[in-house]
Amino acid sequence: MMNDTVRTTLSDVQDRVKSKADMTMPQLLQDLARSHPHSIAMQEKRYGVWQPTSWEHYHERVRDFAHGLAAIGVQRGEIIAVLGDNRPEWLISELAAQSLGASVVGIYPTSIGQELHHIIASANSRIVVAEDQEQVDKLLKLVDEDPSLGIEQVIYYDPHGLEQYTDELLVEFTDIEDSGRTWGEKHPGWLDEQITAGRPTDTAVICTTSGTTSKPKLAELSHRNLLSMAEHLADADPITNKDRYVSLLPFAWIGEQMLAVACGLAHGLTVSFPEDASTQKADMREIGPDLMFAPPRIWESMLTEVQVRIDESGPVKRALFGWGYEISDRVATKQLQGQKPGPGLKVLNVFANFVATRSVREQLGLTRLKRCYTGGAPLGPDVFRFFHAIGVNLKQIYGQTEITGIAVVHRDEAVKYDTVGVPIEETEIAFADNSEILLRSSSVFKGYYQNAKATAETITEDGWLYTGDAGYLDDDGQLVVIDRLKDVRTAPDGSLYSNAYIENKLKFSPYIEEAVVLLSTGQQTEQADAGTQGLNAIITIDPTTVGAWAEHERLSYSTYADLAAKPEVYNLVAMEIARANEDLNQGIKIGRFVLLHKQFDPDDDEITRTRKVRRNVIEDRYAPVIEALGSDVDSVTLTSTVTYQDGSVTERPIPLEIFDLDTFKIPAGTKQRKVWSGRP
Repeated sequence: MMNDTVRTTLSDVQDRVKSKADMTMPQLLQDLARSHPHSIAMQEKRYGVWQPTSWEHYHERVRDFAHGLAAIGVQRGEIIAVLGDNRPEWLISELAAQSLGASVVGIYPTSIGQELHHIIASANSRIVVAEDQEQVDKLLKLVDEDPSLGIEQVIYYDPHGLEQYTDELLVEFTDIEDSGRTWGEKHPGWLDEQITAGRPTDTAVICTTSGTTSKPKLAELSHRNLLSMAEHLADADPITNKDRYVSLLPFAWIGEQMLAVACGLAHGLTVSFPEDASTQKADMREIGPDLMFAPPRIWESMLTEVQVRIDESGPVKRALFGWGYEISDRVATKQLQGQKPGPGLKVLNVFANFVATRSVREQLGLTRLKRCYTGGAPLGPDVFRFFHAIGVNLKQIYGQTEITGIAVVHRDEAVKYDTVGVPIEETEIAFADNSEILLRSSSVFKGYYQNAKATAETITEDGWLYTGDAGYLDDDGQLVVIDRLKDVRTAPDGSLYSNAYIENKLKFSPYIEEAVVLLSTGQQTEQADAGTQGLNAIITIDPTTVGAWAEHERLSYSTYADLAAKPEVYNLVAMEIARANEDLNQGIKIGRFVLLHKQFDPDDDEITRTRKVRRNVIEDRYAPVIEALGSDVDSVTLTSTVTYQDGSVTERPIPLEIFDLDTFKIPAGTKQRKVWSGRP
């Protein structure tokens, strides 16, 4: 069944840290409140001012809220739902529930309708902690539509806009804290007994899976799962209580639970919350985090921002940055190959850092970073290379919700752009006969909540986790992930490839936001036999970079759909795809593509909340487009349904042009676009 088992063994010197995996997170919070009472646990920016919270005050608020939950009848084993953006109240709710032996299920703040209903109903959550009026309105609508959902109390922590609400379900967060303070005075010592009774194997958090093929499942993670991961990650990359972390991503995602919560409590990190999405970049520059974790879309958007800014600068600045970048890129390449740059190159790199790369890091808020991670999906090699060239120690991690987010990570000075690194301590990796990656460690989850069948299909009796991904180890023992097993394809020459690999090559272009590589069965058979270009693509453009390009080219447009339909934009994207095709084998080049009239939207179920494409939805919704791409027609018409505010509904046809690359040639004399620029 399995072969090529690899294991990384934990060093014996970690006994002091290892004991944390035998505790619960509320117990760790108690210890931090005693040992570092005045150190900053977290800080939130409000009205332009950073408001710090010490470990002692954090612990006090958790106790008050826990007492308040007990006063309204929350019992051990219950699941409380939390819905909203990242705020201190989110963490207070989580730790308070865990103090009582309950757990929390996080819900993405953008969730609506059936998705929201599915999670609350599946978790049997009668208590929901919600952020603000927007989230409260969603919940009240759900209760009105389905009174049997079972929601008994909605606790909100941002009262703006809710002053006139009179629904009996609603109660303010601070009111729960106040009642909890009174209840705690009447029950001295009770909460300490509950915290002491907590076991590492108790369920701490329930995270939803990505749900790329179906409704998300609820994965149960214990305190031991989370804290084992936290100690093993720190064995690979040391984390101290002096490190700062900016919380940018939803706590419903395992990645944020992994670093902000588990590592925050295990190692005493200071967690900072930006004021809102519009101030994140400025707030990051103010904080200067030591540690950061973000999915590929964040790093790609940072690179896009750099490309736009450089393209808008004058020729002298562009030339100066280009010189500095080339020097820094040479240094980074040597370091990642285990070589040391010579004295002359070192001196040049000092100047390059001063005149070019340091200012970019400062603008992005990455100046103080010791290391940062990307995960959740593959990151294109060229994006990786860019960040290392400007001096950012970016690493790929590999894992999934079912193994607490991380199992494999790059080590310092051993970053290979086409791999995800080596297993972290006490993590074993093996491969099934069909190349499926299997993982085993103390961080493998407890199972899917009330879904024994799915759990049995995912974890073997001896603890191996079926990841559903195909991969292999390269000559250096680093893991190469090909793609989801079901998405691995065979090229005409017999080699394996993945759609994701090609899609990432396309998405490296600053003008391409999303790419879905597709091929009809009939066309695959015919073109594979002929050995010709056989893959097609649905492309969504990046409105920021394409808009900036259009402005530079004096190309007027009104809407996203209008911009995407421009022949000039089609030619721009065609050049980007043609360049990507140069690095692909003949049988897996992109032959035809279409620019979609809209961006993929999680509210339309086209992508998940973590921006993974739902291929089954795309294949179903855009079946006419896929069929047209697989034929010899040069256009296709979609029907779009529009609902107006007055409730009226109308349908309108949307014609889409299909671009055939078989006859396209990059114009002679066109210069190769630099990594850091959107222009040749």
